[in-house]
Parts: sequence; C-alpha cells; structure tokens
Amino acid sequence: MIGEIDKKFSVLLSLYIKEDPRYLQECFDSLLNQTVPATEWVVVEDGALSQELYQVLDDYQVLYPGLIKRVPLEKNVGLGLALREGMLHCSYEIVARMDTDDIARKDRFEKQLACFETDPELDICGSHILEFDTNPQHPNAVRKVPLEHEEIVRYQKSRSAFNHVTVMFKKSSVLRAGNYEDAPLMEDDMLWVRMLLSGAKGMNIDEYLVDVRTGAGMIERRGGLAYLKKYCDGRRKILATGFINQFDYYKTVAIQSIVALVPNKIRFLIFTKLLRNKREVSELQSR
Repeated sequence: MIGEIDKKFSVLLSLYIKEDPRYLQECFDSLLNQTVPATEWVVVEDGALSQELYQVLDDYQVLYPGLIKRVPLEKNVGLGLALREGMLHCSYEIVARMDTDDIARKDRFEKQLACFETDPELDICGSHILEFDTNPQHPNAVRKVPLEHEEIVRYQKSRSAFNHVTVMFKKSSVLRAGNYEDAPLMEDDMLWVRMLLSGAKGMNIDEYLVDVRTGAGMIERRGGLAYLKKYCDGRRKILATGFINQFDYYKTVAIQSIVALVPNKIRFLIFTKLLRNKREVSELQSR
C-alpha cells in the first residue's frame, strides 16, 4: 500500500502561448487549495509563451519556491510530445494530470490517493467532470465515465473511458506502456489503450472532481475535414494496436464523420443534448 512518505506526488501540466493567464491563475489556485496538495508542479512550456504567462509563472515561483519545476521546450511540439517530456521530469511515482484552464475540486487529490492506498494494484484513477462556459459555479453539462475496470475496457473501444484532466496514474505504468506519443486529438486515448493492453488496472470515482472549461469554441473545433482527418488518423493508430477491430474502427469513424461535418448549430445540439447530461446538471444545482 502507499504509505505516508509515498503520498508525495507530481502534477503534470502543459502550457502554450494561447492560454489565458487568468485561467492559469485559477488553475494554480485550485491546486494550492487542495486538502492534500501536490509536492511539485511540473509545467511544460510548449514553445515560447506570452509575457503575461511568463509573469504568472514567475510570480508563483516567488510565492512558492521549490514547488514549480519548469520544463521549457525550444519550440511548440504539441500536447502529446510535451507531456511525454514532462513525464520524464516528474519526481514521484504518483502523477496527476491537469489542464491549465481547468479547476480541481479541493478534495480531488485526497480522494484519488485514497483509492491508490486501498488498491495497490491500481494504475490509473479518474472521475466525472462538470463542464462550464465562464463560471464554474454554473455548470452547463457533465461528462460521466464508466467506473469499474471491465466496463472501462469495453467503453474505451468507442470513446475515451477517462476524462484526461481528472486522471492520476503511476509513472512506472505510463512508462511501461511507452509514455505519451504524438497523436493529435488522441494523445490521451492512445495512452489509455496502451496502458490497458500492458495490464494496467483502471477505475473512475463516481464523483465530479474537476470543473472543465469548454464553451462553443470547443465544439466548433470538433468540426471540419481537418478535425475529421486527425480523428481518423488517431483511430487508425488505435486499430494498429489490436485493441479494437475493424468494426469498432468503422463504426466510430462513421459516427464522428456525421458529427464533424454537420453545421455548427447541429453539432452544438449533438454535444449538449446527446453527449452530455444536462438533466443531471439541473439536479445537482437543485440540491
């Protein structure tokens, strides 16, 4: 089991020039407010950043010396390769992923660490998410994921079985599976697939542990031929692993083709009405 000394853990983040410094501050503050805070933040600077982002990093380094480990990259390499490099700089066996514009609930790490303590064979642990446009106090959708390992394996054949911004995993299990790789749109899915194929055990906590910033821009980016091509390329890579078969591949590509090529208004309805659970948001807000 994970003892007290092993509760030291890293948070892995990738930062690029287009990020909003206000969102980065909100993310950092949510990490500071944890009931069990991280031992280090590994921040990969994916290429040159804006002066405002550099200022935020500098300010937090002054306020919290020794907490942030910065990993500057000479040029922008994309999320997969940035995380691949960042993973190598994480000092501890337990690593938590976080996006630099999202907000972690204050007990997120405490609850995930408890799962690793309870089950020494656990390799990857995530949770559901609440999605919001501008105010995390007013979520507009949820994304729920399967909870148990067997269900996770089945679900991963068609959609991501983990919300990547909620995941905490063992560094050794990630490296055993080959680490992150360059797979636009599929960096996380490729890792989950290769971890599951290498024998990793997964679970999701039946709670909402991260507030995720989305908005119409996110839905618009999931449309068009360029997006569809990246999606198909990623699914072909997953097909090549043997985790899915030809039927799984063509079924998901057919569905994604419809979603990607319809007008933005219809795509918005698909995401908000079919792929996200707004009714559950209403129930949560009424409690």
